[in-house]
Amino acid sequence: MLAEKRTAQSPGGINTGWFEGYDYRYVKQFTAPEAWRGRTVMLEFEGVYHNAQVFLNGHKIGGRPYGYSGFFVTLDEHLNYGGDNTLEVIAHNADQPNSRWYSGAGIYRPVQLYLSAGKSYLPPESIRVRTLGLDPVRLEITVRTVGEGNIQVELLDGDKVLHSGRAHSDGNARLLLTATELQPWSPEHPRLYTCRVRFEGDEDRVTFGARTIEWSARKGFAINDRRVILRGACIHHDNGPLGAACWPDAVERKVRLLQECGYNAIRSAHNPCSKTLLEVCDRLGMLVMDEYVDCWYIHKTKNDYVQYFADWWQRDLADMTAKDFNHPCVVLYSTGNEVSETAQERGIQLTGQMTRYLHDCDPTRPVTCGVNIFFNLLSSLGFGVYSDEKAEKEAEKPVGSQFFNDMAGLCGAGFMKWGATLHGCDVKTRGAFANMDIAGYNYGINRYRHDLQKYPDRLILGSETFCSDAYRFWQMAQHEPRLIGDFVWAGMDYLGEVGVGSWEYHDYAPGFDHGPGWLTAGSGRIDLTGYRLAEGDYTRVAFGLEKGPVLAVRPVNHPGEKHSPSAWKMTDAIRSWSWSGCEGNPAIVEVYTTAARVELTLNGRKVGEKRRGKDCRVIFRTRYEDGTLTAIARDANGNEVGRTALRTAGPETELRAEPEQKQTAPGRLCYIPLRYTDGAGTTKPMERGRIRVNVEGGKLLALGHACPYNADGFLGSETDTYWGRALAIVLAEGDVTMTAEDGTRRAVCKIACKEVGTC
Repeated sequence: MLAEKRTAQSPGGINTGWFEGYDYRYVKQFTAPEAWRGRTVMLEFEGVYHNAQVFLNGHKIGGRPYGYSGFFVTLDEHLNYGGDNTLEVIAHNADQPNSRWYSGAGIYRPVQLYLSAGKSYLPPESIRVRTLGLDPVRLEITVRTVGEGNIQVELLDGDKVLHSGRAHSDGNARLLLTATELQPWSPEHPRLYTCRVRFEGDEDRVTFGARTIEWSARKGFAINDRRVILRGACIHHDNGPLGAACWPDAVERKVRLLQECGYNAIRSAHNPCSKTLLEVCDRLGMLVMDEYVDCWYIHKTKNDYVQYFADWWQRDLADMTAKDFNHPCVVLYSTGNEVSETAQERGIQLTGQMTRYLHDCDPTRPVTCGVNIFFNLLSSLGFGVYSDEKAEKEAEKPVGSQFFNDMAGLCGAGFMKWGATLHGCDVKTRGAFANMDIAGYNYGINRYRHDLQKYPDRLILGSETFCSDAYRFWQMAQHEPRLIGDFVWAGMDYLGEVGVGSWEYHDYAPGFDHGPGWLTAGSGRIDLTGYRLAEGDYTRVAFGLEKGPVLAVRPVNHPGEKHSPSAWKMTDAIRSWSWSGCEGNPAIVEVYTTAARVELTLNGRKVGEKRRGKDCRVIFRTRYEDGTLTAIARDANGNEVGRTALRTAGPETELRAEPEQKQTAPGRLCYIPLRYTDGAGTTKPMERGRIRVNVEGGKLLALGHACPYNADGFLGSETDTYWGRALAIVLAEGDVTMTAEDGTRRAVCKIACKEVGTC
């Protein structure tokens, strides 16, 4: 989809980044060996967007309407053994608009081939490992088989067999094992083991971690009998400049960057996540809330999932839990996002049905739903609600969540949070909240204290929140176990929903109409290239993970200028005091700290001192001049407890290409940030240029910058920079050499490529 045209005629419009949508046809010719005869041959499609249809030799053998649900198809009946076969997959994406964000298109997640050992076999996703207790570790292992026979179960630590057991299966088998040598899995110590099952010549294995989850009004949310506060980030499924394609290296990098930003949990917004994400989160200790869908029976876009929901929601949820069950990182399920159906009696009943059904599929995890409290009230009054009659007027009159987002952009975050305190918001949410395990509040922090007192058994999750509320949430959560977590919108910037979280000026964004040329939301504590913004530093300080002080400055070259409006941006400050040509301009300086007081000095002279208020952000105003800007944090007695400084870059300018990894392997991704710096490596945000890139020993997959306005896209070999930065992503084939030049400056980087296992 990244290669399609972006035009004003695109029905997906701002939602999908103005990409036009089409149907896509994949054809694969292959030979089925005679040795496959008598065996079950299956294909797993982990994700096809969307309304996929699969044909083998002209016969339809399966498909799935939901673009985020994995599905299996069996090939046996129509295979030509020993001869040629034609496999065809059609992905329909011409039915625009069908999404509120960049969906990607076609086969964007892996496809796996499964071959059984014979007529009796272990079907995919047939092994489940459940932790019953931890002292010692007690496990329940259930196995589903096709055919009857004996099964052998082994628990492995690497290649070492720790425990084993046997049972007979008549289609289902259950074993109880006490595994004294196993250590629990936790975010701090993500210990993983393998369960290997053998059955009638067939073999399968799953990775698992031993951990327990509890949720109660007394204890809040606990993992392994210890309270855990979820410091969460909402993310969409795309991998930035790579689009929706599920590259394992890209997924792992995203999770790692979010952890470094201070988050211990991810919300998969607003669709089931990939298996790759779960595997990465298991290994790295990142917790996951897997979410089902963005709409139930009320449309948000004309051709969204509403038309399939009623027939498919049970199958979708069953498949989501089958995917997630053995992954210790998954600790919550969400049945939906900002579904105003929860304000209606029909929707309240459906909330309960979905919660109970998820418990039937997986009784080990709690269920929530992200409810926009103010939106529920507004929709019940007739504002912003989609109907079939409005479909043709959608372009002129935004509806559903787009209506709410537009209003929030104009009125600001404070208006949204104030609106959530209205009594009608309680009336229009309490029924649905009673039908879920944990109440999911989107932008409802101003209700927390009131509702915790009014509903003594209610557990509250900030299922979608503003960055600026992180410190306030964290202080409340320390003392209230029923406030279990917070998920900021968003952890990392994403494609689509263009401009919803951007603060841009006219030098980077010619117009604020969010028309073609705009590509990303601009909402992220980490930008689209992976660079942590000042909002990410604020988050680390707010969560007590960094003492600070951290120093950041709003762009000094735009004094008093208007920027594009957004409620999803706390600040556009960056960590720089290099604003060439801005001498004497007013400068807004932000200091993030939990200290009692902050002193600000410029070139050795004091320019301000303030007592910290109710937040961990202290704002100063001064005049820009080159030199050294220093923030000094002091305790209540005036003693210095920390300091940090920003220094103006030198007059010389270099172009640098600095790979994030010095070695790689064939088939791996190489991330190579590009920066304008001085000779000492200090970034110069005022430098801007058109950079051309050439790659040897690999393929340039993506090139671009983080500005939400990006007319170039990511598939060319030339890019603009944004605040002095850009990013290249290269798929390694051998030793990689990348050359970057802007007509004046040149940078070369080399990455050694070794075979897998030697890096």
